[in-house]
Amino acid sequence: MLDEDLARIRAHRNNIHRCRRLLGTRLSDVERQLIERRLAEERAALNALFAKTFPLTFSLPNEPADCRKA
Repeated sequence: MLDEDLARIRAHRNNIHRCRRLLGTRLSDVERQLIERRLAEERAALNALFAKTFPLTFSLPNEPADCRKA
């Protein structure tokens, strides 16, 4: 299961890199919109897959560093 998720993560990352490369080329407005939409979809899918695969979250203390007691 983890191997499959890691393969999907790699695929999404590759698609994101491909979209970024394409956005650096000369494109028509319609092509650019299509690629930007695809890029947003790939990023959303990657974020969802990360959240599913690595559900751990860490929070930082709200207290500023200079207010902490030594």
